[in-house]
Amino acid sequence: MSIRSGLPPSVNHTVNPQTGEQFLRCCLAPDALVMLPVAQLTEVLRIPIEQITPIPHLPAWVMGVYNWRGEVLWMVDLGHLLGFEPWHQRSVSPLYTAAVLHADFSDQRLGVNHELGEDRQMLGLVVTQVQEIEWCDPGQLQSPPPSAVTPELAPFLRGYWLKPTGEVLASLDGNALLAAMPKA
Repeated sequence: MSIRSGLPPSVNHTVNPQTGEQFLRCCLAPDALVMLPVAQLTEVLRIPIEQITPIPHLPAWVMGVYNWRGEVLWMVDLGHLLGFEPWHQRSVSPLYTAAVLHADFSDQRLGVNHELGEDRQMLGLVVTQVQEIEWCDPGQLQSPPPSAVTPELAPFLRGYWLKPTGEVLASLDGNALLAAMPKA
């Protein structure tokens, strides 16, 4: 399912689209909502569990690899990476929901050597649920108090967005997620 064509947009009309950015709203746990920048997302997938091939000797949050359009796509349990209960410890459906994240090549943290064609520029982020698209002005993102952020979440957090409804969403840094992948 394509992000732009496969999900019904839920537009927050308090943000002017010219000053705001689109974010995909995802659920990681019952009270854990995060936003991923739509500009860095390629597709949302539903993947049967058995189609992810585990790879040994990697961090527990790396689920393995998936054959996506003939290419190897590393799959990451986003909730586990951010300090939540690992996916395999929850009673869940036999299908994973994953957002395919790609690099913003203007960010040097990735360490991608474009001349060598390194393939660390795509990552499948497994989430509990993909919800809707939100408009948010990045200037409205707030820094949380240091005591409110876990050490697992801190490196990946752009900030928090307090919606007019009082709902709080964590905005994640897509390139920081890509940079976290172990180097071969």
